[in-house]
Amino acid sequence: MSEVVELEEAERRSRELAAILPPRISPPFTGSFIRSATLYDEYILRLTLRIFRTTGLAKAAETPGTTDELVARAGFEPARARVPVDWMLRRLGHRGILEQREVDGQSRFQLRGEVPVLDPAEILEAQRRQDASWQPSYVLAEMVAQDYPVFLRGERTGEEVLFSPSRLRLWVNFFSNDNGLYVVNNLVGAAAATELMPPAPVVVMELGGGLGSGAAALLDELRRSGRWADVREYRFTELVPFFMRRGQQALETRFPDASFLKFGALDMNLPFAGQGIAPGSVSLVYAVNTLHVARDLDFTLREIFAALAPGGRLVVSECIRTAPAQAIYIEFIFNLMETFRSPVLYPPYRPNGGFLAPEEWQGAMEAAGLIDVRIMPDIPSLRARFPHFQVGAVGATRP
Repeated sequence: MSEVVELEEAERRSRELAAILPPRISPPFTGSFIRSATLYDEYILRLTLRIFRTTGLAKAAETPGTTDELVARAGFEPARARVPVDWMLRRLGHRGILEQREVDGQSRFQLRGEVPVLDPAEILEAQRRQDASWQPSYVLAEMVAQDYPVFLRGERTGEEVLFSPSRLRLWVNFFSNDNGLYVVNNLVGAAAATELMPPAPVVVMELGGGLGSGAAALLDELRRSGRWADVREYRFTELVPFFMRRGQQALETRFPDASFLKFGALDMNLPFAGQGIAPGSVSLVYAVNTLHVARDLDFTLREIFAALAPGGRLVVSECIRTAPAQAIYIEFIFNLMETFRSPVLYPPYRPNGGFLAPEEWQGAMEAAGLIDVRIMPDIPSLRARFPHFQVGAVGATRP
């Protein structure tokens, strides 16, 4: 049942990717990264199985049922539990533990047999031997798994589970370029932003800069590529005060010569002009794993359009679905966030919460008036051979 690949096979896949990915983007996708990704996927599966057993969901699935029916049988709070339970059911269906049938346009799930008992600690130990830098991702997932039952029953909100003061250190370690899982988003985004950045002088505005790891990767790449001097201003924006303080401190310490750095709060769910961002004042809007939690993606993209000068670029680095309703392992954590699972929907380009597919990003950006939408790398051409290549950047231009 395990889909973990050994290092030799992972290195073969890495060589195959290197032959087709753009040179700027291919370096992070080593054999070690690919094997680590399959290990983490297996770890999340084993945590999911534990929750499936201990919450009564497995008992509920002994007879066929839709997601809503199984949520009700297990005694969960429907508004919070539906999305994460549906994600778990689809994951377990993909791995053959549940039978999934379409009946009258709805998926019905049923347990195939005994629920496997698999120890997550075995995978954690294999990860430590392979690449210990991934450990913050494991610690965060285990913490979330412990509180999943109380969340599903409606006893605690996802925000209380994820962002209690005692757990902020976990996020510092997770949103870090020292975390082997998370750094790849930053490296891909930095490569794409540098390639797509307009001519000098450039005013950059980063949305949801968090703890500064995305900005650090981009600034490093700008220096390496010789475009550091093209930046007139870099506006680092973040809404959470703790993240803003930590991000500002990290960037000012690491880049003492970056006199162009500016810091300020910005809520992407409110009009930008009322928060000090003048229309047409920005050359490049940059965001790493941010826009997928916009409450109303169409509204936020239109605000970005207004903030950009003609010819300005939007570049986002995101986890990207390669198939509709694909259950990506990191969603196990973020499905607890209301802003992640329950945004304003705009079919067909915003049909669900969470991550988007390439065609959905293109549709959303074009609906907001942006043109020349580019996916880096070209995930639509990759996904038949690499269905789990889920890291990419999306760029678009204001005409």
